[in-house]
Amino acid sequence: MSDGAARTSSQGRPGPTRTSAYPEPVERLITELATLPGIGRRSAERLAFYLLKADEPTALALARAITDVKRAVRHCSVCSNLADHDPCTICENPARDRTRVLVVEQPKDLIALEQTGMYGGLYHVLMGRLSPLDGIGPGELTIADLLARLDDPARNPGGEAIVEVILGLNPTLEGDGTGLYLTEAVRKRGIAVTRLARGLPTGSQLEYVSKAVLADAIEGRREMG
Repeated sequence: MSDGAARTSSQGRPGPTRTSAYPEPVERLITELATLPGIGRRSAERLAFYLLKADEPTALALARAITDVKRAVRHCSVCSNLADHDPCTICENPARDRTRVLVVEQPKDLIALEQTGMYGGLYHVLMGRLSPLDGIGPGELTIADLLARLDDPARNPGGEAIVEVILGLNPTLEGDGTGLYLTEAVRKRGIAVTRLARGLPTGSQLEYVSKAVLADAIEGRREMG
């Protein structure tokens, strides 16, 4: 029987209706918090009580930050990185090596690599990886945008032609499959393809790898094939 549904006693008389012990706004806040990844009902209740105890400026600052993220943050039209203006700060930086593009799966992978300070080129974020079993093919990723940058230098920052594509995909079965697909497509265009060195642990995620390991992987990249 769901919450709020009237119960019926053994004598056929309607019993008391179950209601939430929280005021409706608090119950709604808990319900919304519980939809976040890794947050269950108990954790959502703790977060809700934290916000209730916090002073109004603190709570409203969080609300404004969430609103600003949804209204101001978009994907860069060139590389699909997260940005609050277009193109993103990396793509518009003339000091970057615009002839090299490091391909990653998600914006968080880009951030992890950028924090090493070892790479000075551009990026391209696929927004996922090929996974036929999950119905994710090339059309669901930004592969077409990447190939357009390779085919037309005008689509790349500074109008420079790309001479090397570096695969920075997660070392998983799906990541390797995506890498093979991209390698074939890029090589048809006469462009060099390399990948990050396998100093990266197989099956791991880039966001969890230390900066030192990522730096070694960038420096030790090798040609595909």
